[in-house]
Amino acid sequence: MSIVQIVMIGLIGAVMSLTLKQISPEMALGISIITGVIIFLSVMGHLAAVLDVMNNLSENANLNERYMVIILKILGIAYIAQFGMEMCKDAGENAIASKIEIAGKALIMTVSIPIITGVAEIITKVLP
Repeated sequence: MSIVQIVMIGLIGAVMSLTLKQISPEMALGISIITGVIIFLSVMGHLAAVLDVMNNLSENANLNERYMVIILKILGIAYIAQFGMEMCKDAGENAIASKIEIAGKALIMTVSIPIITGVAEIITKVLP
């Protein structure tokens, strides 16, 4: 899906949501969420090409595949947390949005522990 199509879906969803907001705020929120999910899913298909490039780069650079998987998990957590946070903000739930943001950061830190450990091991080997 091209960016023009994605923008058109977003604009149509926004106009529908704004139009329905006065009549039925619940339906307007539903339209907003559905539009966001459609856009998110349409972009997810393009990420397969990015995964292929990253796999090729890791193979050519002889990087440990484990680290590439961790990086991809971190990116996934960041995108999903951002998406959920923005949806909550759109719904007027800023408190929940901030909790999603904190949870995303905590999960990223947890997933990145092997990378942090690896870097620490390299530093201790290099320094006398």
